[in-house]
Amino acid sequence: MTTAAPHVTPSPAGSAAGPDIDLKSAPLAQVETHLGYAPDGLSTAEATHRLAQYGPNEIAEHKTNPLLKFLSYFWGPIPWMIEIAVVLSGAVGHWPDFFIILLLLVANGVVGYTEERQAGNAIEALKAKLAINARVKRDDAWITAPARELVPGDVIRLRLGDIVPADARLLDGDEIEVDQSALTGESLPATRLAGDAVFSGSIVRQGEIGALVYATGTHTYFGKTAELVADAHTVSHFQRAVLKIGNYLIILAVALVTVIVVTAILRGDAILTTLQFALVLTVAAIPVAMPTVLSVTMAVGARLLAKKQAIVSRLVAIEELAGVDVLCADKTGTLTQNSLTLGVPFSIESVTSATVILDGALASRADNDDPIDRAVLGGLDDAKVLQAYTVTHFQPFDPVHKRTEATVTATDGTTFKVTKGAPQVILALAANATQITPVADKAVNDFAARGFRSLGVARTDEDGDWQFAGVLPLFDPPRDDATATIATAASMGVTVKMVTGDALAIAKETAIKVGLGTNILDAAALGDAKKNESAAVAESIETADGFAQVFPEHKYHIIDVLQKRGHIVGMTGDGVNDAPALKKADCGIAVSGATDAARAAADIVLLTPGLSVIVEAIKQSRKIFQRMNSYAMYRITETLRVLLFMTVAILVFNFYPLTAIMIVMLALLNDGAILSIAYDNVHYKDEPEAWNMRLVLGISTVLGVVGPIAAFGLFYLGDRVFDLGHPHLQTLMYLMLSVAGHLTIFLTRTRGPFWSIRPARILLIAVLGTQTIATFIAVYGLFMTPLGWGWAAAVWVYALAWFLVSDRIKLLAYRILDPEKKSRMAAPALDPDDLGSMGFPAASLRPIAIATRGPKTHD
Repeated sequence: MTTAAPHVTPSPAGSAAGPDIDLKSAPLAQVETHLGYAPDGLSTAEATHRLAQYGPNEIAEHKTNPLLKFLSYFWGPIPWMIEIAVVLSGAVGHWPDFFIILLLLVANGVVGYTEERQAGNAIEALKAKLAINARVKRDDAWITAPARELVPGDVIRLRLGDIVPADARLLDGDEIEVDQSALTGESLPATRLAGDAVFSGSIVRQGEIGALVYATGTHTYFGKTAELVADAHTVSHFQRAVLKIGNYLIILAVALVTVIVVTAILRGDAILTTLQFALVLTVAAIPVAMPTVLSVTMAVGARLLAKKQAIVSRLVAIEELAGVDVLCADKTGTLTQNSLTLGVPFSIESVTSATVILDGALASRADNDDPIDRAVLGGLDDAKVLQAYTVTHFQPFDPVHKRTEATVTATDGTTFKVTKGAPQVILALAANATQITPVADKAVNDFAARGFRSLGVARTDEDGDWQFAGVLPLFDPPRDDATATIATAASMGVTVKMVTGDALAIAKETAIKVGLGTNILDAAALGDAKKNESAAVAESIETADGFAQVFPEHKYHIIDVLQKRGHIVGMTGDGVNDAPALKKADCGIAVSGATDAARAAADIVLLTPGLSVIVEAIKQSRKIFQRMNSYAMYRITETLRVLLFMTVAILVFNFYPLTAIMIVMLALLNDGAILSIAYDNVHYKDEPEAWNMRLVLGISTVLGVVGPIAAFGLFYLGDRVFDLGHPHLQTLMYLMLSVAGHLTIFLTRTRGPFWSIRPARILLIAVLGTQTIATFIAVYGLFMTPLGWGWAAAVWVYALAWFLVSDRIKLLAYRILDPEKKSRMAAPALDPDDLGSMGFPAASLRPIAIATRGPKTHD
């Protein structure tokens, strides 16, 4: 019969404590009384009551007031320029300009606020999938519940690799090792005994024990510290690199506009009118929404990867993933099924196979839900045999000792110990090791040659000495998709290296079965994280197909060597000791079922097992990279086109080819169409992506110079041949720049001819829609002199003819600037419906340039 915890209502001061008791240091018995502790845990009703009293166990993020957030879009260098342009328009009485520029200002604020809000909501939804869970006892039953639902008085279970979910006092049990470096700066794990306090956010490095929660949420040690830094933000290298592109465009715009202003002043033009025009031109040339575009594009990428069961915990990891060329993959669960089955054991002469399995089962724990323990327990002919024994003490597995141990009392009162673990570790314990080591080693090697993983088993005798009993063979078959997935990764330019803690023979056997080479290195021969390897050893690491008998420090070292040799490295991991390697890797990937500590350290968390989801994530990240690359080239090209045309026309011909209001409308329609490039069809490349600034700036500059040449050709025809007059000529040039500018999208989105990749339907509709609007504005003269349908048709024909010429010039530029590269597109185009089905409206997606990255120079 379940006994519910008594209903107590502790004072909320400082968590669950009154002013006269410090739950962190008070005697444990007093804390238990105060919190209403019961061995069978709180009842569900009592837990619900306390959750309502204390609130969720989470650190509430500081939310900016929505109104202040909205107003922030009107504060900053770029908004200031727009606002000055509004004021100057009113000062000179140009009321159409005044209202349209004001509309631009407000529209930019509204769109920016809406997009960032949607991006934030998407990120929050993804973060919710990564929420920490806790093992908590409720109604005398252990359940897995979200950590945010913990309350003071809950009984929880802390195990190796867990992030401590709340401040708690340890109950009876063995000492544990806790890493508190994130909270206190201590470099070494701290030992904590029964009765000691452990703090939320620390990591269990060794051991297993129950604990009584005494503080949650902002009342925890971590919560109080987190509030001090809640508003601290850092700018990633990705954001810095993208902003460099923005700065380049701003400097270019300001330099050319300054030339225009100085020339106008020297010619005696009206100062206010000149300044107003210059400001409008600068605003039109600068990518106003670049910061917002960055966050939204990354959020879109995160949603794309989430559809492939890969949750991005650090948004800029998308760019890192696109550039990965070496993937170090765990064997268990990634290349294999992580579905262990027990084979026929090897036993020494005086021990039966059934006894070896029984001893191994007694050294296992069903409630840990460990795959090895499940396989050993599943090997028993009858699980009821365990009822004749009582486990009085259990020491869980840890990476240091590499074994589990249990103290057992039989029904006849005899007490003994059993242990299971790595065969070499168990043999080192055994008193009979000298006699049985040769046969035991042979058995382990025979199992390894057949792909079995071995566990040594031992039991103490009457004198308390360990006696080796036998070897349990465990088989983890390769995943059905492993071979095909590795081949796909290789075709994409990604080298997969297997990383496993298993013996060399097992590693080689598995490598053969999944299609990897047999050049497997024994990690025991490698140095530690601080060692600089010789050139020969470093090359052997670079050329190896995998690594066996790997410890966590080896993973870190392998990554370090590969990175020093110019590789962008992805690393998978699942354990608490994998966290440093996951942090070290360019893209750390926590596999399905990883510990909380590994997930917290990783850039990407997988929700399903296997390597295929990683390869799919790489494909998606490369597609995202391509869209952002297209936007970067388009944005630079258009800035050059408009600024060069305007500057030369004013300096050479002493004529303003566009009015301020035309420039504003040009910018509005351009931004409206370019949004849809986030939905565009793209092909990912069969090689890791890397930013090639020389190529992008080169192609953009070529197209940015060809544009003004085409524009001046039409300008000459309208002015000198057909003598249109300046008002009509301005309308003519407005339509030319609008139509030709939008057609540039179809040039920058492909490396080959513009028809080589079919554009997405939404992109076609967006461009045709905005250009239909631009054509009607020019034909019927909205805020400008009417042009008429005849001249509008002539502009379209002229722009299309130059578009075809520009496409040929683009191909020639690629051959000159990048002669050894050929466009190697490998995948079918992504259906835009995949994007639309994610719930992102067109207005919430706007690609932006990608970041510079390491020494790789692939385009």
